[in-house]
Amino acid sequence: MRYRLDLVLKPAEGALTRVIGMAERRGFTPQAISGEPAAGDGRWRLQLVVDGNRPPESLRLQMQKIYDCESVVVTALETVEAAT
Repeated sequence: MRYRLDLVLKPAEGALTRVIGMAERRGFTPQAISGEPAAGDGRWRLQLVVDGNRPPESLRLQMQKIYDCESVVVTALETVEAAT
């Protein structure tokens, strides 16, 4: 199943590495990442697309424990069909 994580991060050294590492350690494979600084408040708005067979709620709860992560919302995307 494919999921999109919408995250708000504090601008800290290594924050992106911690987010991607957490996803991988929880059994999710990062597929795409995009982001930009938020206008005026200094935070980063980040979208991370991951594939995985585990429940996305476990990933959301773990992401919230990362010190740099201020919020995370997980959205299920359509299932990716295998190319034949």
